[in-house]
Amino acid sequence: MIIKVLCENTAKSEAFACEHGLSLYIETNGRRLLFDMGQTDVFFKNAKTMSVDLADVDTAILSHGHYDHSGGMGLFLKENNKASVYMSGYAFGEHYNAEDKFIGVDKSLEGNERLKAVFEKTSLGDGLTLYTAKDTCLRYPPKPYGLSRLEGDKKLPDDFRHEIYLLIEESGKRVLISGCSHRGVVGLAEFFKPDVLVGGFHFMKLSPQSEELYEAGQKLCALDTRYYTGHCTGAEQFETLKGIMDKKLYYISSGDVVTI
Repeated sequence: MIIKVLCENTAKSEAFACEHGLSLYIETNGRRLLFDMGQTDVFFKNAKTMSVDLADVDTAILSHGHYDHSGGMGLFLKENNKASVYMSGYAFGEHYNAEDKFIGVDKSLEGNERLKAVFEKTSLGDGLTLYTAKDTCLRYPPKPYGLSRLEGDKKLPDDFRHEIYLLIEESGKRVLISGCSHRGVVGLAEFFKPDVLVGGFHFMKLSPQSEELYEAGQKLCALDTRYYTGHCTGAEQFETLKGIMDKKLYYISSGDVVTI
């Protein structure tokens, strides 16, 4: 399995662009996947630099309904004329940040026939399975950290029902791909027990010296899992976790290639 980081907050070198966002290109079991599409066209530019032809992607996945993962979706649909884009059936919901700014998916894309709504566990074949919030029985309640959703005329703390996860099973290994792990990376890791977990941890709102972050690092380290993270994990928070988890934890930037 090969994972190429097309977009992340940081870049491996000056040859690659970066932005607050995430996009991963994955080759596994004969399939070519695009997981998230960043905030702008950064993923597209880096794909060219990394010799990735987005027109060859056969399946795309949107991890959740936020702009920094979905902003490049319209461009992808133009550049690729065949791939379906799987997303939660709640992805087009009204999602807001702590400053009450709309951070959801571009509404003009709603109704596109290539967008496939997922409401429950869904097999994509070839060892690929999508899991929804409904399918992940987590021990810890999600923490919204100020993020909210609009339900009717009421703003409520986001429960991240719009988040989905990709489990890849290849050569006896289980690899979990998660965009931001808003519903709690510790709970997800404990639920799936993957050999490898790739994605954001959403710890950037935590103090790098907080007991909560330290405890999370200990729990993640206790599992037989290797982690590749970035984006919403936070740079200082990553350094704290690295001190706890050592060789179990690695940072990924635009331009990085991970072979599993």
